[in-house]
Amino acid sequence: MEISVKVRRQASRESLPTYQTYTVEADPNTNTVLDILHKIQWDQDGSLGFRRNCRNVICGSCSMRVNGKAGLACQKLVSEVFASIDRPTLLIEPMGNLPVIKDLIVDMTKFWQNLAKVDPYVSTASRQISEQASGQEFLQTPAERNKLQAAANCILCGSCYSDCNAAAVNDKFVGPHALAKAYRVMADNRDDRHVDRITKYNDPDFVWGCTRCYNCNEVCPVGVQPLDRISQIKQEILQDPDLPESIAQRHRHTMVELVKADGWIDESKFGIKVVGNSFKDLKGLASLIPLGLRMILKGKMPYPWEFKRSKGVKEIESLIEAVQNREGKELESEASSSIEEVTRGG
Repeated sequence: MEISVKVRRQASRESLPTYQTYTVEADPNTNTVLDILHKIQWDQDGSLGFRRNCRNVICGSCSMRVNGKAGLACQKLVSEVFASIDRPTLLIEPMGNLPVIKDLIVDMTKFWQNLAKVDPYVSTASRQISEQASGQEFLQTPAERNKLQAAANCILCGSCYSDCNAAAVNDKFVGPHALAKAYRVMADNRDDRHVDRITKYNDPDFVWGCTRCYNCNEVCPVGVQPLDRISQIKQEILQDPDLPESIAQRHRHTMVELVKADGWIDESKFGIKVVGNSFKDLKGLASLIPLGLRMILKGKMPYPWEFKRSKGVKEIESLIEAVQNREGKELESEASSSIEEVTRGG
C-alpha cells in the first residue's frame, strides 16, 4: 500500500526547519520506519540525512521521533505508529532537547556530557589486590547482578532524553539516561564510591530535577524504565540519615507525615514545613509571602480552620505504616547481606 511520509528537513544548524512529504510503497506489517527511510534515501532523495547502524535494537543510532514519540526506527513497524489506519501517515522528526545538525541527525554532545556528570563507571580504587591474590576477580552472585540488570540494559539511544520534560525546561538537568546509569553503578556491589555518589545525586540537577512525567518509561525501547531507576536513587537518599536534609527531601517527608496524620495534605502547613522548615528558615518563609498574597486575592488561601481530616485516616495510617515496615525489613535484609559479603571476603 502507499503511505504518506512527512519528514522534517533541516540543511544545517543555522537554517530553519521545513517539512517534506514523500509517498512510499510499503507493507505496514513487515516494514519498519527505518525501511521507509531507506526507500526514500535510495529511491527518491539521496540527500536525506539520518543515522543507523545495527538495525537490530542494539546500537541505538537510529533514535528519532515518529508521530510525536521518540524511539528506534529499526524497531518500530509502520503499522504500530500509524497516525490513522484510514489515512496512513508517518511524521518523522529528529530527537528533541538536542540541536539538529542535519535533517534527522542531532548533536549528541550535551547528551554525553550529562552522562559524564554522574561518573558512570564502577570504582574499585580502594580495593587493593595483594600480590598473592594477583588476578583475583570481583565476583557477583546472580542476586547481586539482578539488582542492576534493568539499568545495565540501557543502550544510550537518547529516546528518554528526547522526550524528557525536565530536560526541556532545565538546561542543567542531567537527564533520565544519565540517572539510569547512575543507579546501575550505585547498585553494583563492587563499587566503592556509594557515599560520594548518593551525596552528589541529591541535587535539583540530578534526581530532584525529575518531574515524574513517565515519558522516559513510555519511550524506552529496551525496558530500562529510567523513572523507576531514578525513584530507587531517591529512596536511598531519603533513607540515608547522614545526608543534610534538602527542600526536596523535606517535601517528601512532610507529604508522608501530613497524609499519615490527617488522611490528606493540610496545605496551610505544607508550605511552612517544607519551604520555611517549620519557621527555621526565615528567608524561605519570606519567599512565601507573594504567593500567599496572590492566594488571598484570588480566594484560594487554605486557612487552617477550614481543613477537615479524612474520614479514612485510620486506614491510610495503617497502609503507610505497613509500607514503612516492609521497607524497613528490606533494608535490614540488604544490610545483613552486605555484612555476610564482607565476612566472606567479597
